[in-house]
Amino acid sequence: MNSVVLETSLPGLKVRRGKVRDIYDLGDRLLLVISDRISAFDWVLPTGIPDKGRVLCGLSEFWFRTLGVPNHLITTDVDQMPLPAGVDRGPLRGRSMLVRKASVVPIECVVRGYLAGSGWKEYQKQGAVCGIKLPVGLNQADRLPEPIFTPATKAESGHDVNISFDEMIRRVGREPAEDLRRRSFQIYVGGAALAEKRGIIIADTKFEFGICNGETLLIDEVLTPDSSRFWPAESYRPGGSPPSFDKQFVRDWLETTAWDKNSPPPPLPDDVVRRTRAKYIEAYEALTGKVFPWK
Repeated sequence: MNSVVLETSLPGLKVRRGKVRDIYDLGDRLLLVISDRISAFDWVLPTGIPDKGRVLCGLSEFWFRTLGVPNHLITTDVDQMPLPAGVDRGPLRGRSMLVRKASVVPIECVVRGYLAGSGWKEYQKQGAVCGIKLPVGLNQADRLPEPIFTPATKAESGHDVNISFDEMIRRVGREPAEDLRRRSFQIYVGGAALAEKRGIIIADTKFEFGICNGETLLIDEVLTPDSSRFWPAESYRPGGSPPSFDKQFVRDWLETTAWDKNSPPPPLPDDVVRRTRAKYIEAYEALTGKVFPWK
């Protein structure tokens, strides 16, 4: 299986590489190229997941078009993008978004509808998540009485750090904080309701927002397996960690190796790559109702 990590290069354009995205500056617009790179335990792995970038791009486009909220997407049609002459557009198809350039709000807007991940760990110790007191006696993966908003600081490397809503207010101001919380709840509730009808529980997710010409826009990616915790509704059972539509196979395999998580990680075996790719595609097809075009 071809699991080489895709790297893009567009001559003459300034690029910033994130863990997954390559971001090219086009003046008042940005070109986001979503690679097949995959990260785990704060490391970018040497092995990519073929078409992972196309899944993330396709799902983000689906949600940007479906949710009906202001966002930064202009087009995913590479033939409509102002790229340098002579650029091979083939490798960019299906994994590129031309977007409006926005000033990024430096907060991860996290919404949790279920008790999982770092929220579950914090609840076990404190009975609360990010300062929000929760009912006594909840189990792992329980659905919360109502979704909660648990912001985090954006980190260039390493884990984002959970903060209280009061701390978010101190950082960005009360009115912007309350507006972003309202928008985040609106997007999560609408997206989660649609996803559940299609057999996927969105346990939690994170959103990013930016400001462009005074308008608040939803940016980056939205409701993907990389930004969200997806569980198959048919097998959901509280009281444990449900299977998920993401990099679970990758994390599980890495935990069986001798890797110390402090040195470069090992390459992934073909079976792990194949099963991880299949999970991403399964999520895409379930949510969009379409056959994945690059099968």
